[in-house]
Amino acid sequence: MKKAIIAKKIGMTQVFTENGALVPVTVLEAGPCVVIQKKTMENDGYEAIQVGFADAKEKKVTKPMKGHFTKAGVAAKKYVKEFKLEDAANYEVGAEIKADVFAAGDKVDASGVSKGFQSTIKRYNASRGPMGHGSKSHRVVGSMGSSAYPSRVKKGKRMPGHMGSANVTIQNLEIVRADAEKNLLLIKGAVPGPKGSVLVIKDSVKA
Repeated sequence: MKKAIIAKKIGMTQVFTENGALVPVTVLEAGPCVVIQKKTMENDGYEAIQVGFADAKEKKVTKPMKGHFTKAGVAAKKYVKEFKLEDAANYEVGAEIKADVFAAGDKVDASGVSKGFQSTIKRYNASRGPMGHGSKSHRVVGSMGSSAYPSRVKKGKRMPGHMGSANVTIQNLEIVRADAEKNLLLIKGAVPGPKGSVLVIKDSVKA
């Protein structure tokens, strides 16, 4: 792995390429990430860097982590990840990793936690309702069962509910634009998780 960064999902939009093609993109707030610790062969048996993303309130940080950040001389961070980069030895504690570590055209893998709630259509492959404007019942659950007797929803009824909340990686996504000044990455297509969720963006293993 040569490049990696922690990012937060802002949402989706669309942009036009130089050829005039309309491309759907996911907007990510990528970094800046600060290097908190270096892992070395001498001390740890492998080379890697530990990076932090998004400032955290000190009162919400545990004492061991507070000491960890103080030792590195950086502000407390909400999210901490470790990356085994090929050039980890070239990074120094306190160095920043910004969105411009990637460039337009790069292929990346996006890892995050998938959404945790779905309707019956997504969860159980249920049919949708009429799509006419007057129906107003396009994606609702549908009939709940008997009304007079037994006057309740029967056990085992397929309903909307928990689905997802699993670590998911989407591979071979393309970087459309990287903006270091605004700390933004525009990735073609969709990435796991809802708005505001945190993802790890790294070099594609298949590229």
